Parts: sequence; structure tokens; C-alpha cells
Amino acid sequence: MGFFQKFKDVMTMDINPYNKGLEKTRNEVDTKLNMLSKKHHQIDDAYYDELEEILIMADVGVDTVEELIKRLKKRVKDENIVDVNDLKEVIVDEMLVIYVGTDIISSKININPDGLTVILMVGVNGVGKTTTIGKLANNYTKLGKKVLLIAADTFRAGAKEQLEVWSKRAQCDIYLKDGDPSSVIYDGLKKAIDEKYDMVFIDTAGRLQTKDNLMQELAKMNKVIGNLVPNAPQETLLVIDATTGQNGISQAKNFKDITNITGIVLTKLDGTAKGGIVLAIKKAVNIPVKFIGVGEGIDDMEPFDIEKYIYGLFKDLGE
Repeated sequence: MGFFQKFKDVMTMDINPYNKGLEKTRNEVDTKLNMLSKKHHQIDDAYYDELEEILIMADVGVDTVEELIKRLKKRVKDENIVDVNDLKEVIVDEMLVIYVGTDIISSKININPDGLTVILMVGVNGVGKTTTIGKLANNYTKLGKKVLLIAADTFRAGAKEQLEVWSKRAQCDIYLKDGDPSSVIYDGLKKAIDEKYDMVFIDTAGRLQTKDNLMQELAKMNKVIGNLVPNAPQETLLVIDATTGQNGISQAKNFKDITNITGIVLTKLDGTAKGGIVLAIKKAVNIPVKFIGVGEGIDDMEPFDIEKYIYGLFKDLGE
């Protein structure tokens, strides 16, 4: 039984956000893959070459595509697959296998069982970091969590005001103060501890600067956080704009070099036909995607689910 049938048989949860968020990519990729199957009557080098081009154009990533083609060729040989239509389901199955691999992948946030959960948000300017914090805060406020936002981006003009707007929309509290970011974090965490908050989201500056300076700044922040809340931050989430494609992968590599990134949030996935970047990032940095932005509304931030993602990306192939 292939992926599509298995998914339909067991998946009862709502997948509409994925269908909507991946529509542009799906319309591009599925259309081309269906045309590819009609164009080629046999599975040969010409078929593989065109398949490779389609997937690379969707930003699946060269390394991921090369591994996929290798796996497809093996399965075609081992299972004696001759019909190009039969290969469509195999492509989807193998993409799922490549993402998961031998790892135990979880998109769930690591919640502190002993008190305050601290989530540090990082990323360059313009990726939607502040908006993402607001949407995540909204998600957890709706779950009944007492949430505090700490405005530690004290450099960008308007950053604190923007985060304050989102705190009101998410119906959560915010800690604001001028000065050194680590000092702001210290005082904000003291408030969170004293007033028994469940979760803290820390906004940080997205300035493009040298790795050494950024590393020192993040190390200082982490030390302050760890001194106040043992084993915190529970998560350091890197926000990446999905529409930037390969540039987003470069950002992931750079941030992984300078701090312990535990998960990735992909914003604006609905605004690109290159939704394959989810697979490319996993292959490039081996950091799980934990949330995806699938729209502009406050509720359009979804916990990442690889099966829903694969189904949302390729569902037209299985219909």
C-alpha cells in the first residue's frame, strides 16, 4: 500500500492549512510531474533528468534530489517497475523516507516539566521573526498557557512597538525596556519567574553582523537565561523566509555554526512555489522544521507534520 492510501486510511486530522499553504508549490510540481508521466512511456535517463530538474526548481535541493534519484533507480531495478505512473507513488514514499531517515524527528516544542519554558527566537531581519513570535504566542495562549514576550531586540527601530502590537493580538503580556539585550532578558525572566508564567518567547535582533560578534552576543544571552532557568532555553528556533530559497539554507548553516539551533520555523510558505525547501533544509543542516507559516492571519502558524506536508505537496498525484 502506497503513501496516499495509507495517509487517507489513518489521517483524520484537518489538513486544510497544508493544502492551502502548499498550493502554489503543488500546482507547479504536481502539474509538471503529471505531464512528465504522460510524456515518457518508459523510465529512462531522459525521464530521470527531467524529474531532477522539476524537483530542483521546487527547491528540494540538489543533494536531496541526487539521493532521491539514486533510491528511485534502485527500487525500479529491485521491484522491476516499468510503468511511469507507478513511479509517482514511489517518488512520494522515498521523499518521506529521506526526510525521516533513521532519526527520531519531533516537531513538538520541548516543554520544561519543572516550570518556565524559555524559547529564544533568532534570524536575520525581514524573515518575519516578530510576527512568528506573535503567532506562536497566540497558539499557546489558546491552549491555556500564561505567555510572556520579552522584547530583547533593542536595536531595530520600531521592533518593540511591533512586538507590543502582536502581544495585544495574541492576548499575552510583554516585557519592554531599553538597554543591553541581555539585561532586558534578565529582567524579563525575573518577571516571568516571579509571576509564574508558563512560557516566554524572546525576540532578538536580526542584524547582519560578523559571526564572532553574533556568537558572543548569543552566548551572553544563553548564559543569562541558563543562570535563571536551569537547562534553558528549551528551544532556540531559527526563523527563515521560505520565499528566499537557497539563501534560507545558507542562513541555517551560518546560525548552526554559531549557536545551538533546535528547530526551524519556515514563514511565508504559502507565498512561494518552492515549498520543497523543507526537504532541502533538513538535508543541509539536519535540524527539524517545527512550525510553518501558511498564511498572513494570526492562526496561520502550524506545527510541522511531515506526512501532512508530503500529502499537501503531492496530493494531486494520488487523485
